[in-house]
Amino acid sequence: MTGLVLAQGAPITAPEVAYFAISPLLVVLGAACAGVLVEAFVPRHQRWAAQVGLTLLALVTAGVLLVAYARGGAPAATTLAGAISVDSPTLFLWGTLLGLTVAGVLLIADRSVEPGGAFVTDAAAGGSGRSGPVGTVQDRITAGRTGMQTEVLPLTLFALGGMMTFCAANDLLTMFVALEVLSLPLYLMCGLARRRRLLSQEAAVKYFLLGAFASAFFLYGVALLYGYAGSVRLADIAGASVASQRSDTLLFGGLALLVVGLLFKAAVGPFHTWTPDVYQGAPTPVTAFMSAATKVAAFGAILRVLTVAFGDSRWEWRGVLWAVAIASMVIGAVIGLTQTDVKRMVAYSSIAHAGFILIGAIAITEQGLSGTMFYLLSYGFTSLAVFGVISLVRDADGEATHLSQWAGLAKRSPLVAGVMTFLLLALAGIPLTSGFTGKFAVFSAALADGMAPLVVVALIASAVAAFFYLRVIVLMYFSEPAPDGPTVTVPGAFTTAAITLGVLITLLLGVAPTLALSWAAGGPFVS
Repeated sequence: MTGLVLAQGAPITAPEVAYFAISPLLVVLGAACAGVLVEAFVPRHQRWAAQVGLTLLALVTAGVLLVAYARGGAPAATTLAGAISVDSPTLFLWGTLLGLTVAGVLLIADRSVEPGGAFVTDAAAGGSGRSGPVGTVQDRITAGRTGMQTEVLPLTLFALGGMMTFCAANDLLTMFVALEVLSLPLYLMCGLARRRRLLSQEAAVKYFLLGAFASAFFLYGVALLYGYAGSVRLADIAGASVASQRSDTLLFGGLALLVVGLLFKAAVGPFHTWTPDVYQGAPTPVTAFMSAATKVAAFGAILRVLTVAFGDSRWEWRGVLWAVAIASMVIGAVIGLTQTDVKRMVAYSSIAHAGFILIGAIAITEQGLSGTMFYLLSYGFTSLAVFGVISLVRDADGEATHLSQWAGLAKRSPLVAGVMTFLLLALAGIPLTSGFTGKFAVFSAALADGMAPLVVVALIASAVAAFFYLRVIVLMYFSEPAPDGPTVTVPGAFTTAAITLGVLITLLLGVAPTLALSWAAGGPFVS
């Protein structure tokens, strides 16, 4: 290819682009841009159908292209001037993200559980004349309308595109841009709840402010690592850490700041403070999507950074991440015992699970990599289905999330109670569920890498966390329902499909996990 020539005579050659390798990502981002045009040009009463159809079509198309590339036997590709690496872990994580997003979009698009949908009709409260400030009569009238803010669907695709780029990024600047692309739509989506608007907007503000601080930590870490290695590419940082004669202060200072930003996004304790409030305040479909997909993307990036850039120096930083994993497991298990709100309880459960997942990431072995990715797949679908079930238990004010309101639920709806029981047992790691297989894979990798004390702590934390799962089960089956207690809403087709998908995958990965484990063990990262 003939390149351009600068005045000084240095040629500029356009980088090679492996379009087939990155086609799933291009489809997702292209559909997100098309969704913005739908908002601009399609009449309001037709937008919901157009956006749902466009979003699901894009996800299915991206999935087909992903399978075609994976089955085509093409070698791992590093493209876009080395910024994106499409290797075996990338394909697994992309497939996981696409599957989770399909289920998440079904929950987001549903308009039967909450009449009109979980999202407010007009997001610009007080700004357009159609809706007053939160809590006013005008706002209550707006909340009663049957319309829905359909912009949430292209925002979901933009977030997904950022997540896919985040876990495939081969340099830290690309990773930072992807971090912002995935985060900004989520900040907006958290504040769009139809009911409990103040709680929703408070969650959005907290998430935004704490996310901005975490991004600053990440970017400062990138600057220090560039000062150390003279490059932001992960492979160059790895080479500099082995051959450089410089002081390691910049290296490990940069790593510490970088990891803080990544651990925040993964909701790992003690960088978890946003998680309970945001999980509780955000619309439940958004909470479901965040709890599953964001964790996959964040840990995908953590795995790539630790393995590619810092794998050779792991003995220097491993002890610190041991302490972080222990803190996350203890915080999630112990504080989860004190929660009286179901959504906050599941939030602390996710913090404990983040500690379990981090154990596999610390291993820096092929077994640890495959076990961690399998855990992300299994936990994602289970968590998403749990929030789908939570959205069905409702009273006159909306979702009934206080534990006391779940008393005797099995007498009101045996099917919903049975599904919730199965999902809670999966979170606890009971055999014949994906939770057991995931923990077994991660803990086995940790034992093989000499981390037996960390596994012992994880087993104790799992036993403690099992108590608050069992508490909900006992409450549903062995307590009498209040006469004026909440009812269980009959879900529409979308919510039913999302919960069914989560339950089936939770069961399938528990009884027949071989295919998923084999795919997860497909190969190492390529830089």
